[in-house]
Amino acid sequence: MAKKSKIAKNEQRKAIVARYAERRVELKAVIASPRSSAEEKAAAVSALQKMPRDASATRVRNRDAADGRPRGYLRKFGLSRVRMRQAAHNGELPGVSKSSW
Repeated sequence: MAKKSKIAKNEQRKAIVARYAERRVELKAVIASPRSSAEEKAAAVSALQKMPRDASATRVRNRDAADGRPRGYLRKFGLSRVRMRQAAHNGELPGVSKSSW
């Protein structure tokens, strides 16, 4: 189980990312566009740098939906490897069965 403060901080980051997502896309389009002048690109870079750090989607950590464990996260299930194995053994994941060969 992860610390409640870490889980709460990650949720806060998700909200900040969602709030600034559209503006970041606009600024990055200006920077990448070959039609933009050097001044426009410089202004866009400056505006992007003035945004909060947590506005970047790379700052959000994938965490286990059940207990917030940050390591061993499996995207397909939204769970950590530990929780996924436990749920699979209990039959809580449809279509997942123990393998043997």
